[in-house]
Amino acid sequence: MDQKQGFRRSLGMKELVSLGVGGTIGSGIFVVPGIAAAIMGSASLFAWVIVACSATCVLLSLSWIVPLFGREGSFYSIFHFMFGEKIATLLILLYVFGSLAGIATIAAGIGQYLSFFGVSYLLGIEIAIIILFCGMNIIGISISGMTENVLTILKIVPLVIISIVLIPFIDISNLVPFPPVAPIGLVSTILIVYWPFTGFEISAIPVNEVKDTGSVSKALLLVMVLVTAIYLALNISLIGSAGSSILAGSPAPIAAAVSLIYADSGGIIGIIGIIAMLSAINAYIIGSSRTLHSFGNRCSIPGICDLNTLGTPAVALVMICVISAALLLVSNQFAVLAVISVVATLLPYIAFCIMALVLLPGAPKKIIALSGALSTLSILTFFFLV
Repeated sequence: MDQKQGFRRSLGMKELVSLGVGGTIGSGIFVVPGIAAAIMGSASLFAWVIVACSATCVLLSLSWIVPLFGREGSFYSIFHFMFGEKIATLLILLYVFGSLAGIATIAAGIGQYLSFFGVSYLLGIEIAIIILFCGMNIIGISISGMTENVLTILKIVPLVIISIVLIPFIDISNLVPFPPVAPIGLVSTILIVYWPFTGFEISAIPVNEVKDTGSVSKALLLVMVLVTAIYLALNISLIGSAGSSILAGSPAPIAAAVSLIYADSGGIIGIIGIIAMLSAINAYIIGSSRTLHSFGNRCSIPGICDLNTLGTPAVALVMICVISAALLLVSNQFAVLAVISVVATLLPYIAFCIMALVLLPGAPKKIIALSGALSTLSILTFFFLV
């Protein structure tokens, strides 16, 4: 149905990996290490490991489910098959709201890094960036996909280099002994650390625009391997070289850490951070607009279900970007927006795991799916309890 309406199947493995990595590695890794270090010090490394394990279980569950549906595997179709119309609608609305908050979070993160350069009128610039990427995505998936490829390379390579060059400056006393960890501090840190891991599922969203649906599962796996390796290596290098107190006191912790060793590098790191967040905004806009369009398509909602002559869901794109910009007017606080996005996204993640638990054969897959469901549910439960 979508193909007849004009979707262009122009995305390959490279673009899918770029979308997943682009959506995952964005504002989070450039801001969250400082927030996490302020709460737990060097013990925040535990939170990164815990979240990496939980997110990997969710990703594996999704990667096993996607091949069962082929080009009919929009998130709404997947949820509808398992849970019925009402719950599927709730899950999709939650996911879209989480994505809206995610776009606003990333824009706020860009503002924090622009403040590192002494830039004023941050809110206006953040909204202008959202509008810019909205226009680019209306033009077509080919240009936004190619843009994502370039931006992803421009942020991944420097992050790997930073992780490596900081290794000789690691002071083991900055890593151990770990400070005492209060339960409420651990829960708070896990929730904010989950933000940098959300977004991997974007690789699975544009199923009607991929050349080969079989590449989706492979792309998801490669995304999580890259993301986890980079996050853990970078956090160890940051805390080990700069110490938790330095990271905690800066809105741009990577720039602050590298500046201690290479005094004139702060500006370069800031630019890399902004590039990473531009990549993430683009990926989130692509993913959320396609999710909203597929929902509108299945429910025959006028406007939202339509594609323009360029094969893009223009109405869905405009709605996503306008509401995201409006959220910035309500709150321009990175930590607040990030928590809202994570809480709204975790319920759909739990749903992916439940589906894998029910539909997939074999004890190993069921154990992994159950682990993903229980870990994400625990995070949500503790959040509302504490």
